[in-house]
Amino acid sequence: MPPHILVVEDEPSITENIVYALESDGFSVTATSTGRGALDLVAAREFQLIVLDVGLPDMTGFEICQTIRRTHALPVLFLTARSSEIDRVVGLEIGGDDYVVKPFSPRELAARVRAILRRVSTVPLPQNATSQNPGLPLVIDELRFQAVYFGSALTLSRYEFRMLKAFAEQPGRVFTREQLMEAASEEPDASMERTIDTHVKTLRARMRAVRHGIDPIVTHRGIGYSLLEDWPEGDAG
Repeated sequence: MPPHILVVEDEPSITENIVYALESDGFSVTATSTGRGALDLVAAREFQLIVLDVGLPDMTGFEICQTIRRTHALPVLFLTARSSEIDRVVGLEIGGDDYVVKPFSPRELAARVRAILRRVSTVPLPQNATSQNPGLPLVIDELRFQAVYFGSALTLSRYEFRMLKAFAEQPGRVFTREQLMEAASEEPDASMERTIDTHVKTLRARMRAVRHGIDPIVTHRGIGYSLLEDWPEGDAG
C-alpha cells in the first residue's frame, strides 16, 4: 500500500496542485479544508504524514498539530503564507518536521514529503547501521535518518534525530542548549533555548514509551543535557 497523506488546506487551487503532485509521486491522498475535518479524519483513519496549512478558517495549524500530538506521532509538514522567525520557531516547538512557505513548487513539496517519510521509516535497519557505542541500546542509521532504541524504531522529527545523533556520538557528555541548537538546526540563530527543552521532552517521551523504566536523557540544571552512560536493564515498554 502506498503511504497515505492527509492534506489540510482551505484554498481549492492549492489543494488541487498538492494532491496532483503527491498522487503523481505514487502517494494516496485525502484532503480536507478545515481543522475539525482533519481531526475527525486522523481519529478515523491511518495516515503516514500530514501536510497542514497554518492559516485555516476554524483553527490554526499549530492548534491542530498540538491536538494531534496528544494521541499520534504523525510527521507534520506545515504550509504557511508567512515566513517570520517566530512562526518557524513555534512550528518547531510543537513538533513540526518541516516548514514550506507559500508560494511553493508542488514538486518540491512532494520531495520534502518523501524526505520526511524516509526519516521516519520503520523498515528494518541494514546490517551496516551504526551505533557509536557497542554498549548503547541506541542505533543511529544516518542513511535512513532513523534511530532504533532497544530494537524499536523511533518516530522523530529531523531536529530530534539530529539532537539524538549528537547525544549518541558522545554518551555522558553534557551539551549546553546552544550546542544542541547548533547540532539540531540549520538555522540555530532562529532557534530558542525553550525549543531545545521541548525537543528533549519529546525525545524522553518517545524513548520512555519503549523502556519506561529508564530515563535516557539526564538534565544538568543550569548547564544542559546528556545521554545516559550506564544503562540499567529497565522494564520493557
